[in-house]
Order: sequence, then structure tokens, then C-alpha cells
Amino acid sequence: MAHRQLQPHQPSHPLPRERCHHRRHGGNNGLIDGQGLVWWDWLRSHELNHSRPHLVEFLYSEEIVISNLTFLNSPAWSIHPVYCSNVKVHNVTIKTLLDAPLTDGIVPDSCLNVCIEDSTISVSHEAISVKSGLDKYGISIGRPTSDIHISRVDLQASSGAALAFGSEMSGGISGIHADHLRIHGSDKGFSLKTTPGRGGYIKEVIISDVEMDGIRVAIEFIGNLSSHPDDDFDPSELPVIDQITLKNMVGTNISVAGILLGIDSDPFTAICLSNLSFSITDSLHSSPWSCSNVSGYSESVLPEPCSELYAPSSNSSICFSLPSYSALDVA
Repeated sequence: MAHRQLQPHQPSHPLPRERCHHRRHGGNNGLIDGQGLVWWDWLRSHELNHSRPHLVEFLYSEEIVISNLTFLNSPAWSIHPVYCSNVKVHNVTIKTLLDAPLTDGIVPDSCLNVCIEDSTISVSHEAISVKSGLDKYGISIGRPTSDIHISRVDLQASSGAALAFGSEMSGGISGIHADHLRIHGSDKGFSLKTTPGRGGYIKEVIISDVEMDGIRVAIEFIGNLSSHPDDDFDPSELPVIDQITLKNMVGTNISVAGILLGIDSDPFTAICLSNLSFSITDSLHSSPWSCSNVSGYSESVLPEPCSELYAPSSNSSICFSLPSYSALDVA
């Protein structure tokens, strides 16, 4: 893992650390090049004995606007707000080489009120990754990520997920609304990662109006990642995964529709799928869905999902929706 949120938080970065109010980074199509190749070569050759820098990182900041910029070749993550509120990222382009090691695009980390709109992200690992702390460190700090709006973005993540949650989620993640996404050429469309010992929660998430093409796994939720920064974690700290809604999606050239694997004695609940249509490339040789320790509801889903999601006793009343959600305005 390229960066771990330990206590105290000690990020490394090539640009000055920002601790501010009413901060803008913008321009008329300006460009910031992280020149990540040297860092990637050091990492591949095992010559790097510390974490790689992120391109832009804000800590404990408010009213941030990042707009009209291109970010190229970050050594690790391109935009990383930590413990921030009222963050708007608008009309940015983020690119790294698709074979670069573990490069991420935008990583809201223990932040409140974040809006990401009208942007293009093409990286190797995760295009947008929502986080909130790791194991006992994240639990003790207790800074959740909430009220995140993502809209009209073009996402590519060659070896990871276009939109990911976790696995650092011990402070809690909730109130996520993503819509009008175009995802292509990615290993996974959507990923949710957690494990016993994380604690925290991921809940009240709705993702809608999505076009996908050329994706290995459209939806992957994994509850037993078995990854910890050290051995000092409590396996009884179980995460809560509840009220995740995915609707109005079309996918072509999809290898696997979904892998939904909760935790023994701690199932993922209210996983709701509605109006999904995935064209499976090799439907004769593998099951399009794989599920365990999950429950929820589905309607109008092709190929037909796991039985856990269309039990006769389930109904749409358990599902999360945001009918009156409005975009953040911090400009």
C-alpha cells in the first residue's frame, strides 16, 4: 500500500502543504507534471524505502476549489484532500501511464462536502477512491467522509477500480451520490473493500446513470481483504456495509457482472440493484454473479443476479435513495 493513514498523519508531497481557508488552485488549462517515472522505476526496482509523494495534498482546509488544470504522472495520488471540508474539483484532467504502479486520481480522505464534476481521470489503480482512516488509527481519530457528489466524469483505471470505497474506511463513509459516469478500459467499475478489524461503516451510497465498456468486473464488493498496517488490530471490530444502491447502468464487453462477498456473521445489507443491463463477453464459461453473506433487493437486472438479491421477502423499501440531492456549491 503506497500510503497509510497512521496517527499522526504524515503525508509526503512535492508541493507545499496547504492548511488554509478559501483556497483556490485554478487556471486556464494549466498543467502540473509530477514526473512520476523516476519514482515508479525506484519502486519497481525496490530502491524506494519510503512512501511516494502525492502531487497536491491539502490538510485541515476549507473552501477549496481546484479547476481548469491538468495533472500528469503523479508519483502516487494526484489530488489528496485530508480532513478537509467544502472541496470542489471541477474541469480537471488527470492522467498517468496505465502501467504505472498504483497511481490514483482523486482521493477524498476523511473529508466533508466534496464535489467532483466535469472531469477526466485515467490512471493505473483507482480513478476516484473514497477513504476515511485505517483500523484503530481511523477509529480513534473518528473523522468520517460524508456528503460526496460525483457527476459527469470519465473514468479509467487499468488495474483497479474506476470508483472505489476503502479499504481505509474505519472513520466511516456515508452520503455518497455519483451519477452520469462513463467508465471504460478498467479492471473494475465499482469496488468496495473492507475486512474484519476495520470497524467503521460504508452506508447511504447511490450510484446511477452509468455507461461502462471494457470492464473485467463491473461491481466488486469484498469483505475479507485481510490487509492491515500492523498486527495491532481487533478482529472483533467489524465494518457495517448497508444501503448501497446502484441503478440505471448499461455495460458492454463486461467479463463478470458482480462479485459480492460479505463477512461471515457480518453480512452486507440492503445492497440494491435496479435497471442494470450488462453484456457479458464469455457467459458460457463462468457465472456472471458470485455472492455470499449479502442481502438486498433487485429489479430489472440482466444477467439475473444472485438469489440473495431477489428473495421474495425483500422489497425496495430497504433501499437508499436521494431524491432531493443537490450539488455542492463552494465556488
